Order: sequence, then C-alpha cells, then structure tokens
Amino acid sequence: MLLLLLVTAACGQGAALSGPTMDRVLGQGVAPDLIYLVELPGYELAEQSIGVVNEEGFGAFYTSAEGGQVELRVDRGPYRCVGTCERDGGGWYAVHEGRHEYVAVGERHHLRLIGDLERVDRAVLREAAEGARPVVTEGTPSPPPAPVERGDLPSHGDMAPLNPTGPGG
Repeated sequence: MLLLLLVTAACGQGAALSGPTMDRVLGQGVAPDLIYLVELPGYELAEQSIGVVNEEGFGAFYTSAEGGQVELRVDRGPYRCVGTCERDGGGWYAVHEGRHEYVAVGERHHLRLIGDLERVDRAVLREAAEGARPVVTEGTPSPPPAPVERGDLPSHGDMAPLNPTGPGG
C-alpha cells in the first residue's frame, strides 16, 4: 500500500501506475530507476502496454482518442540513432520512416518518445521527454525480490516420457 501511495504521489496530477501494474513490471525485471512517466497533451497512458524493454528497460504506449500512439522507451547505455539525427537542446531529435522521436539523455540511461510525424508535434515530444519524471524515487520501499528460480527441474530436460517407436508405433 505504501508503494502505491508513493507511486501515485510521484506522478503528480497525471496518470499513475497502479499497484498491480507496478508488481507486474517489477516482476518482469524492469529496473525501478528506469520507470518514468510523461505528460503528453491529448494522450493517455495505456497501462496494459507497460512492460520490460531489452534486459531491464521500461516501455509503455500513450494513446489519443483519435488513434494516435506515442511510444515511451527508457533504457541504459548510449543512444544509437537510426535515420536523420540532430542535437536539440540537451537531447536528440531523429526522423525515420514516417516517425520521429525526441531523446532525453541522462547520466546512466536515455528516454525516447517516438510518434508519427503526422500526429504529434516535435515540440510536444521534446517538452514531454524533458519533463519526464521517475516513478520510483529515493524513499520508495525496495521492490519485491526477483522471481524465484524453481530448481526442481533437471538440467537435461523436463523428463517427459519416452515413447520409442517400433512395430505398430
């Protein structure tokens, strides 16, 4: 319950992650420090889309009533641009195959907002990316432990029955 209250408080007036969603995302292996949310005018967080990206990154989609989608991706490591890229403020702006993105680069991660050129304005992407806020902050209780390794299955398979073929089989 305390985690849910802190998550809600960290999200301000906009969308927040529910307790079950946080449990699901952390159980998938998302690093708590990579969970961010943004404010996108005209778009709402599609909570069912939230999940892990690569090893421990965070991903989600924001959707509009008109059918627009903006993808949020937060991951560790350097940003690798695809398409036409240019520096824009403290981040990067890129265009590739009818989509564009604004990338905010942090010390240990990068945050990408990706949308259709026709549906979302470059300035809106930049403002949202630069205003992204972490969901889990200092003082938030530790996430639940990682899923337990079963260890009860043999390393050479699941011991399914052998059905040798022979006459009549």
